[in-house]
Amino acid sequence: MSNWLLFPALALIAGIVALTPLGSHVLRRGVVFIDLAVAQAAAAAVIWVHFVLDVESEILDQLAATAGAVGVSLAIAWVARNWSKQREALIGLIYVAGACMALLGASQHPHGREKLFQLLAADVLWVDGASVSVMLASALCVLVLGSKPWLGRDSVFYAAFAVVASVAVPALGLFLVFASLIAPALWIEKGVRPWVAMAMASIVCLLALLVSWMLDTPSGPTVVLMLAAFGVGALFYRKNEGHDPVGRALSEFESPSPPKNDAF
Repeated sequence: MSNWLLFPALALIAGIVALTPLGSHVLRRGVVFIDLAVAQAAAAAVIWVHFVLDVESEILDQLAATAGAVGVSLAIAWVARNWSKQREALIGLIYVAGACMALLGASQHPHGREKLFQLLAADVLWVDGASVSVMLASALCVLVLGSKPWLGRDSVFYAAFAVVASVAVPALGLFLVFASLIAPALWIEKGVRPWVAMAMASIVCLLALLVSWMLDTPSGPTVVLMLAAFGVGALFYRKNEGHDPVGRALSEFESPSPPKNDAF
């Protein structure tokens, strides 16, 4: 693999490490749509910043993505606390509203369609060193949070999710962020140790990156398809009864205590 594939490879691995612990919490909390809603809000905010200010700036993109993600994450936390039975339906509506806002913004900007496509399915091959550095820092922060029971608290979980999603979407794209969040977490739910699930998902990403490079296909969609197939493979996995069950879902990320609705 060429040296210029180093940044894409690091970005993919950092994305897996940063998103997998959050994915386990998403599945346990039953808020699977949260990633789509928060990531779509981040994408919509970036597009509208381009439409209103007509300025190309990675810093503005990141600030807009963070603001959009944090705002929607707070809204979802409020919905989850006050309407727990309808939360998935309401989160789905938030996602649809964010998607339509992104489409409206893209339709008003000369390069809106290209920007929208980039935010949905980014070409990971062109990720830069700054984005990789931020992704690695995010992964490290999530690992630190996961080493304590902090992610079990709503205030920490939703804040961490919003920040990580806002960082990951411009670098990896919404579709790849969702696949990285859910696919390894499905294996963890089946009893695979978290570090093993992350290692397998990272290998799948690197293989997909190599396939994309060799076949000259868009890297984002290629990685997403292979990660999706990897996630579906968890449905057919059966852990031997004699194995030590220590590797269950969140055992290596945090204490399995129920979420605490403490901050909103």
